[in-house]
Amino acid sequence: MDNKRKALAGIVILAVVLLAAGYAYTALSEKYKPEDTIQQTGNNPAPDFSVYDSQGNAVKLSDFTGKLVVLNFWASWCPPCRSEMPHFNEVYSTVKDEVVFMMVDLTDGQRETQAIGQKYVEKQGYDFPVYFDKKQQAAAAYDISSIPTTFLIARDRNIVKVYRGSIDKETLQEAVNTLIGE
Repeated sequence: MDNKRKALAGIVILAVVLLAAGYAYTALSEKYKPEDTIQQTGNNPAPDFSVYDSQGNAVKLSDFTGKLVVLNFWASWCPPCRSEMPHFNEVYSTVKDEVVFMMVDLTDGQRETQAIGQKYVEKQGYDFPVYFDKKQQAAAAYDISSIPTTFLIARDRNIVKVYRGSIDKETLQEAVNTLIGE
């Protein structure tokens, strides 16, 4: 009986710790919004790369030259990525005729696979296009060391802004509006 009480106490303590961590994450996420790390008017060319759509077709960033692009690096196992994806989907639905969204899933073949990423996106009902970085070419080209990371790219393929960390709907909408206005 004593071991059962210890196990129950351990479970209760773990649950309290997890709830407190979740609350702290939510509170801090609302208080501290990401700042863009690049806001230049000079020449800051976006490197080209190849990723794959859900049918396995290669897609390059350069395929969208002349268009405004929101480039987001994410993975389904990443809690901050998951928290911002509904915002991306909502903004995408309002600007999809003006702005290309490239939601790049960092698939490593182990922790994140195309099947896992696709299943997550389908389960959530997201409409934005998802691409898979199976060879980590895009991540290497953009020196991605943490996710989520979002780049806003102008029609001339220059990077206008970069956000490292989760973005809320207001921040994303404001950034996209600025991009459209340029």
